[in-house]
Amino acid sequence: MARPGMSVRAARYRRMPMADTPSRDPRIRAFHCKPTTRPIRPMYEWLCPLIALLAGSVPFGLMIARAKGVDIREHGSGNIGATNVLRICGKKAGIACLALDLLKGFLPVVLAVNLLQIEGRAVQVPAGFLAGWAHVAPPEEALRVQVIHIITALAAVVGRNHSPWVGFRGGKGVATSAGVLLALMPFGVLMLLVVWLIVFLIWRYVSLASVIAALSLPLMTLYGSWTHGRIQDGTWNKPLFVLAGAIALMVVWKHRSNLQRLRVGNENRFEWRKKRANG
Repeated sequence: MARPGMSVRAARYRRMPMADTPSRDPRIRAFHCKPTTRPIRPMYEWLCPLIALLAGSVPFGLMIARAKGVDIREHGSGNIGATNVLRICGKKAGIACLALDLLKGFLPVVLAVNLLQIEGRAVQVPAGFLAGWAHVAPPEEALRVQVIHIITALAAVVGRNHSPWVGFRGGKGVATSAGVLLALMPFGVLMLLVVWLIVFLIWRYVSLASVIAALSLPLMTLYGSWTHGRIQDGTWNKPLFVLAGAIALMVVWKHRSNLQRLRVGNENRFEWRKKRANG
């Protein structure tokens, strides 16, 4: 029954359940929609990697240090990564740089895995607000979707290591690599963190801990696929294994000078003290 002052049409829509009420606003429809199996939009195939490349290229370490009046490239190791920022600009600046470098790998990959899903497989880091724009591919297109995810992840790391804003140079990509892996295999990243911490606490070499953790990544990828029965039935994520190998090689290559210093005994151990830079 309509209340006094309420039109008949308003009363009819008031009685209608929320789920059945049509909406002309596409944002509202998208929020309430569930992903359905549909062909992949070609736009997603290049948009996700492009977003990742641009996000990865943002030199947060350089920006944070400059906010403190320091050109981080002229101090310490000359690297714009979180470790050098922490040593030169202090703990707060280093932690902020680490978090931002991790997020610029994590967020683009979360976007990709939520926009491009595979029927029957759970998203590791679900983002419900993207459900209305998601495209769920049938199982026979799983490899294609996985390749797009991995290209997106690689684009973020490449943008980090070869940023056009700093002359196509960058850091070593460890934090950004951890971010993309956190979106693809969260539990595996926790295992890698344990490996990193063990090596770091024993020897106090950030470079050595990063290299050993990176080299263990492909093995952990295979182990995770095996424990979930994916290798046995042939549906394991082969592009993810390729990404793990590529990240391991990139981390080792970026740390080649550190490995040389470790070999001759000149690598600096990490010390928990704040150093002030001149100017």
